[in-house]
Amino acid sequence: MKNILCLNKIAKIGTDKLDPNEYNVGTEVASPDAIMVRSAAMHDMTFEGNMVAIARAGAGVNNIPVDRCAAEGIVVFNTPGANANGVKELAICALMLASRDVVGGIKWADTLAGTADVAKAVEKGKSQFAGVEIKGKTLGVIGLGAIGGLVANAAVQLGMKVVGCDPFLSVDAAWNIDSRVEKAATFEDVFKVADYVTLHVPATKDTKGMICAKSLEEMKDGVRIINLARADLVNSADIKEALKSGKVAAYVTDFPTEETVGVPGIVAIPHLGASTAESEDNCAVMAAMELDEYLRYGNIKNSVNFPNVSMPMSGDKRICVLHANIPNILSQITSSIGETGANIENMMNKSKGDNAYTVVDVTGTVADDVVAKLSAIEGIARVRVI
Repeated sequence: MKNILCLNKIAKIGTDKLDPNEYNVGTEVASPDAIMVRSAAMHDMTFEGNMVAIARAGAGVNNIPVDRCAAEGIVVFNTPGANANGVKELAICALMLASRDVVGGIKWADTLAGTADVAKAVEKGKSQFAGVEIKGKTLGVIGLGAIGGLVANAAVQLGMKVVGCDPFLSVDAAWNIDSRVEKAATFEDVFKVADYVTLHVPATKDTKGMICAKSLEEMKDGVRIINLARADLVNSADIKEALKSGKVAAYVTDFPTEETVGVPGIVAIPHLGASTAESEDNCAVMAAMELDEYLRYGNIKNSVNFPNVSMPMSGDKRICVLHANIPNILSQITSSIGETGANIENMMNKSKGDNAYTVVDVTGTVADDVVAKLSAIEGIARVRVI
């Protein structure tokens, strides 16, 4: 029986995918073998030796110590695409909120309660909330992955010209993007032509503060910026200065901070991108299935710190080895297994950056000390026998 701790409320449709005969799942589970999480902060957590996996029910993993997990042999999963439609729909809403002062107009209309002739007051005061239409405007999409691709396609359908850039665009993602979406070589090429800029990239050391005084200077006057990705992508001081000067007409963010709430020109949405019943269900189901596949069979799909490795089990036992991506380690793994008397039936090895994963199916008896022998090899973080 494996223990799975839920740090947040995880949709029941997801946890129900985990066989109760195989797993003990709950919010009070002790000594977990795996964790399911949404937004709970995990950077200050310590993990027991039996912890082997973390599944984030969502795309971003900023709340998880990913590198430390890799060093400890803990596979971190996310659920790319599971909440993509929910975020796409909010992005379309954000386009409208950036174009017209709908939020300000609603707040103003509420102040008319008790007015003798509301209709007359509305007609007199509505001009202060007028805006522009998106049809015919150019939308710049930064990041054309699961979410950005959907936003780009939807914007084309709404009559916008769309220019996108994604240096890491996969072949599969590219096939799903409307042929009318123009692919730009650099982010700067997008900034120069866009009337609207929408961000759909992860927060990394390279993307942190990508919207700043320098990049804003490259944009059109009156540009409208949408950030449903991460707060760190936009320099708050610079965006506020650009709003004051008129360089930026509106900024819509799904990540309010102390610096951005209550600021004229900023529409702060309380992190609603994936807050739909459908998104939460989809993320929970995908996270549960990822954990099940890894815990029971050692297969990895959608990990952010280890490579995807999946193959049918073909031997009596499966030996799973998480290790550094360094020379000669694979030969040490196979020779150590051979020395135990087990015969290698099938194997797969892949790497992702500094980390690698080797799965070895063996026939015959697997010696009790195989885990200890393999773990003693320099660069190996964890060994599991299934």
